[in-house]
Amino acid sequence: MRELWPYLRKHRGVLVVVAVLSVLSAGAALVQPVLVRTVLDAITAKRPVGSPVSLLVVLLLTGAALGGVRDYLLQRTAEGLVLTTRRRLAGHLLHLPIAEYDARRTGDLLSRVGADTTLLRAVVTSGLFEMVAGVVMVIGAVIAMAVLDPLLLAVALGGLAVGLGVAVTVSRRVRGLSTQAQARLGEMTSAVERSLSAARTIRASGAEEREAETVGRSATEAYEAGMRVARLEAIVGPASTAATQGAFLLVLGVGGARVASGAISVGDLVAFILFLFFLVMPLGQALNAYTRLQTGLGALQRIEEVLKIPTESESDISDLPRESDDAAPAVEFENVSFRYAQGEPILHDVSFAVPRNARVALVGPSGAGKSTTLALIERFYEVTDGSVRVNGADIRGLPRDALRRQLGYVEQEAPVLAGTLRDNLLLTAPGADDATLLRALDDVNLGVLVTRTPEGLDVQVGEGGVLLSGGERQRLAIARTLLADTPILLLDEPTSNLDARNEAALRDAIATAARRRTLIIVAHRLSTVVDSDLIVVLEEGRVVATGTHTELLDRSPLYRELAAHQLLVS
Repeated sequence: MRELWPYLRKHRGVLVVVAVLSVLSAGAALVQPVLVRTVLDAITAKRPVGSPVSLLVVLLLTGAALGGVRDYLLQRTAEGLVLTTRRRLAGHLLHLPIAEYDARRTGDLLSRVGADTTLLRAVVTSGLFEMVAGVVMVIGAVIAMAVLDPLLLAVALGGLAVGLGVAVTVSRRVRGLSTQAQARLGEMTSAVERSLSAARTIRASGAEEREAETVGRSATEAYEAGMRVARLEAIVGPASTAATQGAFLLVLGVGGARVASGAISVGDLVAFILFLFFLVMPLGQALNAYTRLQTGLGALQRIEEVLKIPTESESDISDLPRESDDAAPAVEFENVSFRYAQGEPILHDVSFAVPRNARVALVGPSGAGKSTTLALIERFYEVTDGSVRVNGADIRGLPRDALRRQLGYVEQEAPVLAGTLRDNLLLTAPGADDATLLRALDDVNLGVLVTRTPEGLDVQVGEGGVLLSGGERQRLAIARTLLADTPILLLDEPTSNLDARNEAALRDAIATAARRRTLIIVAHRLSTVVDSDLIVVLEEGRVVATGTHTELLDRSPLYRELAAHQLLVS
């Protein structure tokens, strides 16, 4: 209850009603053996049996009705619990630090939202309250059996004790093995997600069978983990059955002898056997419910593991000043060093300033740290040393959402979301009208997408933008960012997938945007940045030169080499 209560608190009113219905239903069931004994004694004494039989029927129907209402309320509560947990978990996942996505597999996170939350349903519907109802029935049955015949009660409990002891001991191990089984299921989901997301590459490489074997191994591991749980659960059923059958046989044997000796009547024995049935049945249900509860708590442990990871907003608290300085550069790096967790240093003592409304390019060989620089401005990661300032304020003192409202960012991969063209454009500008969306597409020479099919802005772009070309995906990502109308634009390789014609058109659009924005561009193609106000040259995580294109040709051997390779100088 301590682990489950935070999830059940919202439903406590309904759960109180369910608990009351469970008690009333159990009470109605426990009265029935007494009425059966009354009917049998009346038949033996040749008395009328109409009243006790009628009351027995009423109690039977009443118990069934109460149980039906209780089960419906439990199912509704369980579905509400799953919905609440999924929404909470999905919202939490979307706010995790980027470093957490780097460290975890997407499929495993998906498994926690899907499979693990589903197991919580069984905790409520056939776990927790089956145990509660079972306990009520067991206590009532034991009391009644003690009143009827203490000796027979001792015989019955002795027969049950051994088998139930084994079942309880085994059930305790289910939780840990269930957690392992869910982890293996998450790994299998990750393997499937990995294969499907790279289906074209796998098909082109003729690697279908190898990938199928990889997924098959993950599925086998999940199967073996599930079988370990199944083997333990399989012990619970036979142990309960053996205990039940042994108890009934003992009671019939000893009870028959006591009826023959006149110690108890036939009605007493029948009532006792019915009470034994009401004792054994809930005990078996409670044991199975306990096993399912342990499985659900194993899933809950995996959910809690993710929910305990601090989100970005939870780590935003800082004593650093937030006030901006109108005279300060738009973006400034001061002695910034950075390394990923347990990785090699990426940036070393990087310092440069980006004037307001200027166009600044970051160039250098692959692996120089250019994309990492943009990620630090976005606060996807925290600097290891030094500081990054936006408008004079250290970004560690700014809430991330407030910082990112000032930044437009186009990633190197230029991801496109599954859905329509309109869905993608509205991601950054949810209130934009069609005219604004069309204008943004025209700015990046992408207006043809709207006229290509009758759907216009509602044309589907496919999973990950697969129905678009690489250049179209990149331009769509840029149009989406331009719609945000932020004062600072961060563009990571904006023209890497464009032909010469579209590169020229996009370069004009970027130049137009730069008239009223600060622009920081990572580029391999120097032709797109030769007219920048400032070019920062990076090599192995260090700033090795800054200046204009002309100045760098004169004083930076690395820049001159890069320009020569791209035929910008002879």
